[in-house]
Formats: sequence, C-alpha cells, structure tokens
Amino acid sequence: MASSVDFPVRTLPDPNWEHLTLYTRVREAIYVLPFYFKTETVIAGVMATDIFTLNATLGATIEEQVVSTLNAMRSIWDPEDRYKLYGFVRQAQTFPDVLLRRLTPSEADEAIILGIELKGWYLLAKEGEPSFRFQVTPAACSPHDLLVVVPWALSSVISGSPRVFTPFVESARYAADYRNYHWQHLRETTSDTRIASPAGVAPYPRKADKIADKPASDSGGNFGRFARTGLMDEYLEAARSQALAGIQAKHWLSFFKAFQEQKTADVIEAELSRLIEHLSKTETGIDAITIQRVRNIADELRNLVLGDNGS
Repeated sequence: MASSVDFPVRTLPDPNWEHLTLYTRVREAIYVLPFYFKTETVIAGVMATDIFTLNATLGATIEEQVVSTLNAMRSIWDPEDRYKLYGFVRQAQTFPDVLLRRLTPSEADEAIILGIELKGWYLLAKEGEPSFRFQVTPAACSPHDLLVVVPWALSSVISGSPRVFTPFVESARYAADYRNYHWQHLRETTSDTRIASPAGVAPYPRKADKIADKPASDSGGNFGRFARTGLMDEYLEAARSQALAGIQAKHWLSFFKAFQEQKTADVIEAELSRLIEHLSKTETGIDAITIQRVRNIADELRNLVLGDNGS
C-alpha cells in the first residue's frame, strides 16, 4: 500500500488566474443544467428488450443538447458579456470532448479557456453505473478541465423526452490521478499494477496524439472504468434514487431486468406485483396515484412486448 504522501491531490486553478470567475460560474451552470436543459427529442414506447440500449442510440444526441444548453445559459456564466466571442464547442475523437474557446481566430487572446470531458449516463442502463472508460493521462489535463457525467432518462420512463439530472463534476486531472492511484494501490489484485504513461503530452492535444495511459496487465479490460474507482459511489447512489414517474430509478432497473428474457404476461404481472409490494413496504410517500402510474407504464410495456391482446 502506498504511503499517504502518494495519495492524489486536486490541482485547482491558480487564484490569480484571470478566468477564475468564469471557471466558477461555468461549474455553477453545469450543476443547474437540469433546470435549463431543452430538447426537441421525443421517443415513443420503448420495448423492454431495448430499454437498456438507449444510451447507445441517444447518448451522443443528449451530449450535443447539453452543449447547446450550456451555450444558451450564457447569462449565468458570462453575465457581464466579457466572453461574447467565446462558446462551448464539441470536438470529435480527442480529449476533451468540449472546449470553451474563442469562436473567431485571434493571436492576442487565449484560444481555449477550459475543456470538459462530457459523458452522458442513461439511468436505466443495464450496468446500473456509467460504463465509460476514462483513460487519458493526467498530463493531458489542464488544471481547468472538468470531467462531467450527466445522468438522464425519459420523462415517462419508456417514452417522452429526455430529462437530465444533477451532473457529477470533477477535476479531470484529479480524476485521472485518482484512477491510476486506485488501479495501483487500492484495488485487490495480484497482477502487475504498473501503468505506462505517454511522454511529451500537454493539455489540449491533437487528434493524432497518443494520450492514453496503458496498464501493464488488464485481462478483464477494466482499466479506465471510472465508476469502479469508488470516487463516484456516493453520487451514484443518489442518482439511482432519482424519481422517474414517482419511483426511484433503481426500482425501475430491477423491474426491467426481471422479465427482459421471459416475455410473458404472467412474468410481467408477477414482477409488477412484486415491485408494488416492495415499494409499499420500503418507500414512503407511495400513494395510489403513483401505483396507478406504475401500472399504466407496465400495461404500455406489456402491449409493446406482447401485442395489444396481451397474450
């Protein structure tokens, strides 16, 4: 076990940095994103067999809409209009996903102020946790860069428009340092824990630059699975408790998992009864209206899976 001296420490922006107020306001804007998020996306009923795959089909769209929403929130992060020539821009296939940068060429002004590695997390994904891999080496992260995970779900569970919930926000450099520390010193393993980091890396790399840390041994392909480092545990528990149609996301997840392979009316009804009984015993504030809402969603799902005759 490494000594406490080796434990990673967050590197925060210099207190004298000229953009510190902007940085603080951007973080505040990210936290209140759910109140401003707008989308024109509307999804009809999703079958139980497809419910877990929505992140693959909608994840990129959600992330695009998050960036659009942040730009629409300029009055929060730039109330004095000091940064009228700057905006949030997505970039493909390199780190970080999103840059707050100058939109017009200039040699006099700083082109990039900060970056955001943006990850959408569908709350009803089968894993029950974000599955993204964060493998970027710490040297590629500016002290101003952020790792942001935005949880989302459909407004009516299996239909409606995407809703986003309070994001997870962390220093990207600290996240990379902590990931490596966890891999080498915190997890239980007998395998080689060494990590090779690329040389000559600096913040805001080009697409062709090699910026990923590589473990000496990773037979399970788990290096970079950030949700498994423990740093998000408290946040994830709170996120899984978000109410969807009056019921916590974790209960919906269990419900969908239970009958996705056995698509019969009896299985659906049995799992619905089990869910309602569990909620009645363990959840406070579950009233008849909420129970009926759950039944309505289950009926809609039954029709999607079995057809309108329910057989």
